[in-house]
Amino acid sequence: MADQHKKLHIAVFPWLAFALQHYEKKTLSEDHDEENESGVSDVFRVQQVLGGVDGVTVRACMEIEAESIKFLQNQCSKPVIPVGLIPPSLQLFGSEDNTHDEDWNTILKWLDEQENRSVIYVAFGSEVTLSDDEFTEIAMGLELSGFPFFWVLKKQNTSSDISGSIELKRGVLWSNWVPQLKILAHKSVGGFLSHSGWSSVIESLQFGCPLIMLPFHNEQGLVARLMEEKMVGVKVSRNEDDGKFSRDSLAKALRSVMLEDEGKPYRNHAVEMSKIVGDKELHQKYINEFVEYMEIHRSA
Repeated sequence: MADQHKKLHIAVFPWLAFALQHYEKKTLSEDHDEENESGVSDVFRVQQVLGGVDGVTVRACMEIEAESIKFLQNQCSKPVIPVGLIPPSLQLFGSEDNTHDEDWNTILKWLDEQENRSVIYVAFGSEVTLSDDEFTEIAMGLELSGFPFFWVLKKQNTSSDISGSIELKRGVLWSNWVPQLKILAHKSVGGFLSHSGWSSVIESLQFGCPLIMLPFHNEQGLVARLMEEKMVGVKVSRNEDDGKFSRDSLAKALRSVMLEDEGKPYRNHAVEMSKIVGDKELHQKYINEFVEYMEIHRSA
């Protein structure tokens, strides 16, 4: 069964061998090639799905990913239909929602005290689990960068012994709920240290906030590579063989985006991309076209 899954991996995703680094291919293989609780591998399920569908929809737009969409269509031999980026609305987190007013007031007070574009916002989503070593290198890298930071870290992501033993002088470690859109929209935030999850990337670029990218698994490495090519952010350097990163490589990436002169190209490109990512009418048009496509091609 294992050999069969490896053959399927090559058959379904032959282009990944060229698009991913060695450690990324190894992680992807470990995560998705092996049989899981369902009795088959994720790769086998994807192959079966692709063989049975009439088309593929993607949360993307031609203005940013035209080449990727066309390439995916060639690989799948199926129509690939972009439905736009579906950027979330800041109004969803308006003042009428008072459930977390106290938390937001505390965060806002701290952000208001910082200089414009000086804060690094840090969040790695709900699925990334940091090891103690990863937590330590990130913490030390943030301190070395010289910039204030606001780090959203769930308690279960690392041991309490580690998170409690490192003194963070330049920033805040926050373990409760946060209104991420409001933070990214705040004038003091100058960069987003993220795992490169697609939703996080869209939210950040919606406000013209450049990225410092530390991908961990799945498609995150591909997203980081694309965003680096678009000059809206920098990917943290990792060791090619084992994928480990250091506090120095993290601090270097942070400075390259956050420093006034060095980070100017990334800020400018991020602002330009925000005109696409934040264009609600453009993305509504994609949804309307998708609905029309489904109406035309639905089976009798």
